[in-house]
Amino acid sequence: MINYKWFTLDNGLKVFVHEDHSVSIAVLNILYNVGSKDESEDKTGFAHLFEHLMFGGSKNIPSYDGPLELVGGENNAFTSPDITNYYITLPAVNIETAFWLESDRMLSLSFDPKVLEVQRSVVIEEFKQRYLNQPYGDVWLKLRPLTYLVHPYKWATIGKEISHIENATMEDVKAFFYKYYLPNNAIMVVGGNVTLEQVKALSEKWFAPIPAGKPYNRNLPQEPVQQKARFEEVEADVPLDALYKVYHMGGKLADDYYATDLLSDLLGRGKSSRLHTILVNEKQLFNSVGSHVSGSMEPGLFVIEGKLHEGVSIEEGEKAVQEILDDLRQNSCKESELQKVKNQAESSIAFGEVELLNRAMNLAFAALLGDPELVNTEAEKINAVTNADIKNAALKVLTENNCSTLYYRKQKK
Repeated sequence: MINYKWFTLDNGLKVFVHEDHSVSIAVLNILYNVGSKDESEDKTGFAHLFEHLMFGGSKNIPSYDGPLELVGGENNAFTSPDITNYYITLPAVNIETAFWLESDRMLSLSFDPKVLEVQRSVVIEEFKQRYLNQPYGDVWLKLRPLTYLVHPYKWATIGKEISHIENATMEDVKAFFYKYYLPNNAIMVVGGNVTLEQVKALSEKWFAPIPAGKPYNRNLPQEPVQQKARFEEVEADVPLDALYKVYHMGGKLADDYYATDLLSDLLGRGKSSRLHTILVNEKQLFNSVGSHVSGSMEPGLFVIEGKLHEGVSIEEGEKAVQEILDDLRQNSCKESELQKVKNQAESSIAFGEVELLNRAMNLAFAALLGDPELVNTEAEKINAVTNADIKNAALKVLTENNCSTLYYRKQKK
């Protein structure tokens, strides 16, 4: 159970306080309601670029990391299609340093042209190293536009293509910052050995003077229901042939989200899952295979992926996968099998809540979804899933017309 209280500053910044006096540290987590889905299709990768730019100095603080290191703090950030999240962990006695640092870069970045050039180079190199120059690295650069036709989930967080970052101007950067990096477009969670009164006072001191911006009202194109199976085949210098099967599913708030999530666990979570047991252990067709869901705010993806043993064709592997899916669609799973994946899911939640930072991030995301209490009801929703729910999810999601398939073939020498 994650306890919390919250308040809103006059400029619209929502502040949540999670007191935990059993620890000597504190966490300050700021979630900005902007991700790669908020970009223009001709200017992608900006949310991720900003994740880097925010560490390049702000209006009154030329070096972000230096002051934090002096007080024993650590920081990092991540970007997803839905959010951009920044966090600081430090000794609780030094919590004001975190307020000072985060408020100054929310107030205004330095917009130093040298910083833009440095971070542009870093992001371009990351694009090349992680997505273009390693085996299977470009899979999602191909799968996203195959599965999404109109929704901005169709490009990866890193961006659609390198040229968008190469051509980013300072005017582009400033426009992005002043549209999204606003107190009224952010959620702050302060957790650890702090008090509500302390956080209120520090929030008023450091964040209240920052002016609110124009409210951002998201109006994204909705992906139409997929009516026909899609297929793509590529060949590259990779060690093994690989198979990817991707299905549309509901977003995080959909009524059948947890049933679909548990369905993916039952199919492909760990070595006791159906896919691994049958295709890796028994039939020895795959070197590795699994399934997962994207867990996105808006309608997301159910993913099955596997790498085949040398000498086994992708077609043979896909046929074996389909037999397992057909069985799930036709027959109910065993109660013991469902209980196992429920236990796994609940364990993940429990272990995740051990870390103070995880609690803060989960609370921020739940608040963004519209109900912070979701952090305390997830286990209950998981336990409520029945065998019938699993079968209904399989019948709804794992259909041929709802599937996009990618054959990733090993290049012939």
